[in-house]
Amino acid sequence: MSVGDSVEVGGYRFQLDRIAEVPGPNYIAARGDVSVTRNGHAVTTMYPEKRSYGDNKNPMTESAIDWGLVRDLYVSFGERLDPRTWAVRIYHKPFVEFIWVGWLLMALGGLLAVFDRRYRVVARNPKRVLAPAPLTLGARAAGAQ
Repeated sequence: MSVGDSVEVGGYRFQLDRIAEVPGPNYIAARGDVSVTRNGHAVTTMYPEKRSYGDNKNPMTESAIDWGLVRDLYVSFGERLDPRTWAVRIYHKPFVEFIWVGWLLMALGGLLAVFDRRYRVVARNPKRVLAPAPLTLGARAAGAQ
């Protein structure tokens, strides 16, 4: 994407408004301003970065994430293709927050199992033996006649 380009992903329009060099405490970053709209209404502005730390020639990517209850939006810079153009990764992930609700459902299932009466019968009547009666060949043959 170049400045002014836009793309639509998952019903959202992402437009790269500008890219600026921004100094950090120990890095220099190329920060993008990406405005996000849906049906013509502004949703958010996201700020992905590509950071270079000192003498290290390996740049690091800082993704911009806008999360919501039923969707997450991700924007990250890839490689610089020319002075005005960047490879940009844009993702729309619906219902990703429900992954984090999964542990709650598992815990609820465990609690229901702990408090189920069927598993507490032995605790109330400790003399009850739950082992099955042994089946012998003689008893089987006698019952068959």
